[in-house]
Amino acid sequence: MRRIVIPILLFLLLVLEGVALDLLPASLVRHEWQLVPHWVLIFLTLKIMLFDKEDTNISVIHGLIFGLLIDVVYTGILGVYMFSYGIVVYLLYGLSRLLHANVYTTILLSVIGVAVADMVINILFSASGITDLIWGQYLLYRMLPTVLANVFFLLVLYPLLAKWLEKWKAERFSKSSAYF
Repeated sequence: MRRIVIPILLFLLLVLEGVALDLLPASLVRHEWQLVPHWVLIFLTLKIMLFDKEDTNISVIHGLIFGLLIDVVYTGILGVYMFSYGIVVYLLYGLSRLLHANVYTTILLSVIGVAVADMVINILFSASGITDLIWGQYLLYRMLPTVLANVFFLLVLYPLLAKWLEKWKAERFSKSSAYF
């Protein structure tokens, strides 16, 4: 049963990403800012920092699968989110092995992850002609609000899930555990 909890949480976050902007106050949404929720990526960053061991990289597989699901459900081009989430989660996985897992490094890796993923997505959408934002406008009106909104989401999510993920990691990877 515990094996399915993390994919269910990821799926729930995927669904909530679609209605996230409807939950925000109208004054925030009416501005020129474009807030893009990357909640799946934020959770995968938490999972990388607090759950995965050095020799497990299931987060990369989760990034590819749920990136593809985001492409299927929310975008018109398959592979954009799958590619960007897969690359970014792999990058974050590598960086997390160099840093000690705490709230500050999790915030740092989340900022890096969201910024790189959003930039890759923007580059791919620009190359395909879907968006035509100038880089200055993109940085000011899309990337900065997106990074700030997702860091706020991380700060809300971290206290709720940090202990659970560490507890699940201890149970999953203990030698006496019947998890597998």
